[in-house]
Amino acid sequence: MTTQMINLKRRAIQYKEVLNNTIAYRQAWKDNLKEYIKGQLEALVQAIEIQATVEERSDVENLGAVVLNLGDVKSGMFQHLGPDIERHLIKHNGSLIYQQLFNGKVIVLIQYPYIENYGQPRPPHTIAIYRPEELQEPFFIRHVDDFLAEIMKWEDFDDDEPNKRIGFNFNFGPGMQISPDGQEGGSQNVEEQ
Repeated sequence: MTTQMINLKRRAIQYKEVLNNTIAYRQAWKDNLKEYIKGQLEALVQAIEIQATVEERSDVENLGAVVLNLGDVKSGMFQHLGPDIERHLIKHNGSLIYQQLFNGKVIVLIQYPYIENYGQPRPPHTIAIYRPEELQEPFFIRHVDDFLAEIMKWEDFDDDEPNKRIGFNFNFGPGMQISPDGQEGGSQNVEEQ
């Protein structure tokens, strides 16, 4: 047998293993993984005392999901439609999603908050992809921590750069240049001079 044929047979064996893994991963989701994820998330929600629900979604077989959902609220923005009539814009507060992939592995995603009819929702952020046996308790704590950190960044959004100088210090701080005739010559950061 040639080396190429040996390599091809080895590749065929690997292919069969991958297919068998998909079947095993899907079965693990049904047997216990889905309930394990739900239990971990429910325990964390209770322990950290946040308003959230843990939901199961199973619209498509073998593409199920467990979602930690922060819920929906009135955004505080509304359109006046007439006297005493207002159309509120709804804000979706964000979700942490554990979803089965086509191959039975689990992808963990952050769905950012968004306000209906106000800009485009930000695409989900992928935290990681796991085989069922890899999802252990410490990962859930880290995932929820990452999720809350990302949601807080979204809620506290501004376009400031980390070292951008604004306001009084920018206009009248130590970097302000005054020309010999007493006119302002523009502001520059002292470090740039």
